Amino acid sequence: MTTHRRKSVDGDAARENDGLPRLKSARRGRRRPHVALLVETSLASGRDILRGIAGYVREHRTWALFHEPHGLEDSAPRWLRRWRGDGIIARVQTAPMAHEIAATGIPVVDALGVVPDTGFPLVHVDDAAIARMAAEHLLERGLRQFAFFGIEGENWSEQRFTGFCLAVAAVSRDVARYDLPRDSSGVRSWERVGDRLARWIGSLPKPTGVLVCSDQRGAQFLEACRRARVAVPDEIAVISVDNDEPLCEVCDPPLSSILASHARVGYEAAALLDDLLCGVAAPRQPILIAPQQVIARRSTDTLAIDDPSIAAALRLIREHAHTSLHVDAIAHEINLSRSVLQRRFRARLKRSVQQEIIAARIHRARDLLINTDLPLAAVAERAGFKHQEYMGAVLKARLGTTPARLRRISALGR
Repeated sequence: MTTHRRKSVDGDAARENDGLPRLKSARRGRRRPHVALLVETSLASGRDILRGIAGYVREHRTWALFHEPHGLEDSAPRWLRRWRGDGIIARVQTAPMAHEIAATGIPVVDALGVVPDTGFPLVHVDDAAIARMAAEHLLERGLRQFAFFGIEGENWSEQRFTGFCLAVAAVSRDVARYDLPRDSSGVRSWERVGDRLARWIGSLPKPTGVLVCSDQRGAQFLEACRRARVAVPDEIAVISVDNDEPLCEVCDPPLSSILASHARVGYEAAALLDDLLCGVAAPRQPILIAPQQVIARRSTDTLAIDDPSIAAALRLIREHAHTSLHVDAIAHEINLSRSVLQRRFRARLKRSVQQEIIAARIHRARDLLINTDLPLAAVAERAGFKHQEYMGAVLKARLGTTPARLRRISALGR
């Protein structure tokens, strides 16, 4: 992740602003930056980005922020053509919108990345990492057949599909796929769309783990599962992206989802714009923000293992990894020799028993770091690590970060 310089607040930061966009007749030479936020409020991801921007501004700068509630598909506001501002953070959805924004001639940071070749620096969630996290969650549940439900023509949906395929390639080379246009209601009736999706779901082998590209499509997918008389999670386990809590909780069953760090995207987008306003050159590559965690709900509450002994071993690991659990104890509990357990476990899950124990402890540690204020030593103990230093070494090796940094980044995203 890119490190940005933090600047002190300008001397006239306390000056009140009238809340209206500054037009070309506005006073020149002001020192307080005027920043337009062209970010939708209709989606949880957009609202989280706005929250992250607000967090950066509170901590580092005093900006005059201009924002109007709108949807992702809306065009740039009409006042933008006459606005004399200093910078823009936008979710650029269309080429005409990109053209209007570029015409302002001021620094711009894109927080969506849908329109190619805009020339705007990009801060975005890491779609490949999101897909890997979803795949790992489904693999941990013993699933070996996979499918993807996406949005046609959206590059981020395509990247999640590609990342998902790569992440499950060790156990499955064939990931079924079904895409719909973003506005599928304009193409066919809702009922016809639902019926066709249900037929596709009915054709999938069972059990299957499905990644839905976004929570926006979660309820639609689960309704199609009901039409197809497919049980969730027993026959189809479903995980989505963004953790839009109202959308996830209204689903039946409640939808598991990846917490994708959109608030951190907003924070880093504001930090990048701050650098651009100070004359720092824009980065050549996108700044990609890793997801935080899986928020597991009933839609993935399953174990798809055809070997009862291995299923029992997995349950023991999930329930007792935070203790001093070890391979011999598991083998004794399920009445298998250590060698037979290891061989059958690896044959079905493509990893060792000890690797599964470590993965469960990492998951527990990550959850405690993100959702509690426990001291690191207490987190290590409750997650099943021998001591804090060992936990730190494991998280650094497996996640590429330290416990303290993971906690700091997660706090910024809340």
